[in-house]
Order: sequence, then structure tokens, then C-alpha cells
Amino acid sequence: MTDRFGNSNGEGGLRAGALGTFDSVVMAVAGCGPAYTAVALVPALIAAVGPAAPAALLYGAIPMIGIALAFRHLGRLDVNAGGTYSWVARTLHPVLGFLSGWAVVAATTLFVIASTTPAGRATLSLFDEDLAGNGILATGVGLGLFLLMAALVVSGARIAAGARAVALGIQLTLLTAVAVAALTRDVHAATFSLSWFGFEHFDSTHSFTAGALIVGALYWGWDVTANLSEETRGSRGGSGLGGLIGLLVVAATLLTLTVGASVLLGPDAVTTDGSFLLRLGEAAWPGVGGTLLVLAVPLSMAATLETTLLQATRTLFAMGRDRTVPPFLGRVHPRRRTPVAATLVVCAVTVTTLALVALLDPGVGILDDALQGIGLLIAFTYALAGIAVAVAFRRVLFASAADLLLLAVWPLLGVAFNVWVFAASVRTLSATPLAIGLGALAVGLIPLGVAWLRGERSFFRPRPLHPNDTGTADPSATEALPTTGPADGRRDGLLSDF
Repeated sequence: MTDRFGNSNGEGGLRAGALGTFDSVVMAVAGCGPAYTAVALVPALIAAVGPAAPAALLYGAIPMIGIALAFRHLGRLDVNAGGTYSWVARTLHPVLGFLSGWAVVAATTLFVIASTTPAGRATLSLFDEDLAGNGILATGVGLGLFLLMAALVVSGARIAAGARAVALGIQLTLLTAVAVAALTRDVHAATFSLSWFGFEHFDSTHSFTAGALIVGALYWGWDVTANLSEETRGSRGGSGLGGLIGLLVVAATLLTLTVGASVLLGPDAVTTDGSFLLRLGEAAWPGVGGTLLVLAVPLSMAATLETTLLQATRTLFAMGRDRTVPPFLGRVHPRRRTPVAATLVVCAVTVTTLALVALLDPGVGILDDALQGIGLLIAFTYALAGIAVAVAFRRVLFASAADLLLLAVWPLLGVAFNVWVFAASVRTLSATPLAIGLGALAVGLIPLGVAWLRGERSFFRPRPLHPNDTGTADPSATEALPTTGPADGRRDGLLSDF
């Protein structure tokens, strides 16, 4: 049995058809972690830009939708668990493709490491705030939660799909209900104004740049659907459509919640001390609202850990399959058809790193720096994807105004936004998060050089993507992709398995 470059690997592929389009939407929204994002980043956004927070969310979402469009159209040409790793290699350059995939692996692994202790803290806070303050205990509980998610990932993409959908539904319902309650209450800390969506509130104190840096992290995670494309029914359109819809759902939810918080608490009353959702819930529904919203946080964090782990392991699997990293990472469980080797490696790195952090840095300050450094890796990958789609479809860009807008103008707007975020981050980040972000990317040069020296040249001479391709997932690397009926050939690409 051979991989898509003709190398013998002797292993099976991922389980095709395990997920539907609805599952992709759930994965995309869960990847962004609405409740976790709300407690971790929305207060920081409001603190950074004040009344202009809704504007930052709205105008930051527009270019990000361009990147989601790029993912959707590239995914129609190349069904690959590596996502940008394969797309960028086949359109721009193999070195850029490998670094794009490595950036995904590094960002997701760093996020898992940095978020495990906060996940434990959020879980313990449901029972006792004093216990939540114990760093070692929080790390232990967080690790237990992470290992549970890892077990689900190994068990298969379809396992726990129903529970994931229910947990996500609870999150969205609570967040939306609180936002609506905030907007309909008689007593407000601030009066809603359409000026919040304008630019007049951006000034030397509340700069758009500061807001954009946070918004870039707020909207990250929906792209997990690209890494699950080989396991999604109607994969040439379903996974990309799920990511796009998921991003729109997250943007609408966070925008509504931010407006509600600004009305109910007032921009000046929002703090970053971790009590944001508790105070907002209590203000909306005195007595029970705070508890309900806080309950949504560990649910959100658990789902985000799972989707982030899925993204890391599927990208590593694609790399192992292509032998640009050790080939054993391309192995799958013989019955579950999941990348068990890649999952075990990410788990080992996470456990080892957290153990070292607990021993050497009890304050886990390095984990906060890691979260900031991730933004560089995200912007790098998204920018390359936006360029890649314009290059891949360059021969048909002027076929219609819609093609020009959806395949070039909008994605390139996303490229400009992410390049700007990357440059602004380099200027504003302190030395440690900057070193973590850029250093993690630079480490990727090591396996890249090893792959070249070992003679794995097939990856470095890929077949270019072309708009007339019908999809390039290799049936020997992935189980046969099932057909989805007439919807697969519709001009608008919509699928019927919702």
C-alpha cells in the first residue's frame, strides 16, 4: 500500500464519512470555544478598546471570513487531513507548505499545554474557589480532563458527537440568553449606541491595532474542519462549509454578548480578573445567572481541548504519511482508523511540559506567554492560505465578479489583515511570547531539513492544484470517500446531509 506520493507505508487511512456537515459546524464552533473565549478574551478586548469592542469584532470578522472562504475553496480541490500543509505546498512552495503545517502543530500543541491548567481551574471553581487557586491541583485536574479528551480523539471522530453538540448548544443558549436579557432589561449601565460600530471610539488610548490583535485570537479554531475533511461526508464541500458557518455563528454570538456586556455592565466596569461571566450572569439573572454561565466555561474548555487536539494530530498524521516527519506518526489504529501515534506524541509532550512547568515555574507565567505567542503562528498560517487560494484559482478569477470577490479580493483582504496582525504582534509583544511564537516556527526547519536530507523529495515536487481537479485524496491513504448524491455537484456547493 502506498501513500499519495508513491511511498509504501503499509498502514490504513482515516475513517471516511465519520462526520456530516452538521458535525463540521459543531466542530468549528467548539473549536473557537465561545464560553471560554468570552471569559478569557472578551474582557481583554473591552479593556483594550472600550466602547469600540463591537466595532473591532465586526470589522475583524470580515477579513476572517475571507480566510474561511479560502479554506472552503482549497478544500474542494484537495481533500487532505493536513489542510494548509498540503494546500500551500501545492500552490506556493513545499517549504512554505511544511512551515504552514508546522505552525498549526506548534500553535495547537502550545494551546493545549497552556489551556490545560486553566481548564482544571475552571472545573474546580464549580466546587470550591480555594481549590481552584491551587496550581498543582488545577494542573492535575486539567491533565485528567485533557487525557479524557485524548481518549475520545483516539476512539474516533464520531465518538461523543452527540454529547459535544449538546454541550455546545448549552453554551450558545446561555450566552445568547444573557445577551438578550442584558439588552431588554430596564436598568442599564450604558445606553446602546450605533456609534459602537463606528470608528470614532478608536483613539490613542483605544487603538484598532490593540483590538485586532485580540480579535485574531478570538476567531481562531474554526479551521479544525479542514483537518477533518478526510473523515467528513461530502468532504470536498462539507468541511469547508461547516467551517464558514461555524465562524459566522461564533462571530454573531460574541458580537451579541459583547454588546450585551457593554450595556449591562458598562465598558469601564468590565475587568480581566476572570469574574466577567459571573458578574454578567448575575446582572442579567440575579441569583442564578452567574452560576449558569460559569458552568458553561469548563464545558467549552473541554470541547476546545478536544478540537485543538484533533487539529494537531490530523496535521501530524498527514506529515507522517508524507514522511516529512517520522513515518510512525502516519500510523492509525487498526480498528478505529484514528492517528493513534500522533495522539500519543502530543499527549507525551503536553504531560512532560506541564510537569516541568509545575516544577520550575509554579506561577505558570510561561503558559500565559505561550498563549500570546500563538497569535503569530495563527496569522502566519491564515495569510498563506489566503494567498494560496488566489494562486490556485488564478486562471478563473475573472470568469465572473463573484469569482473575483470570493476567490481573490475577500481572501486577500484576510491576508492583509493577518499580515498586519503578525507585524503588529512582532512590534508589541514582549521578548518571551515573541521567542515562543517565532521559536516554535523556527524549530520546524529541523524536521524539514531532515526530510530533505533523507531524500523524501516527492513532497518537494508536488502536483500543483488546479480548479478542474475533482479532488486528490488518495484512496490508499484514506478509506474510500463516500458519495453524497446530487448535492455534491451543485453549483453553490451546498450539501444535503444537514
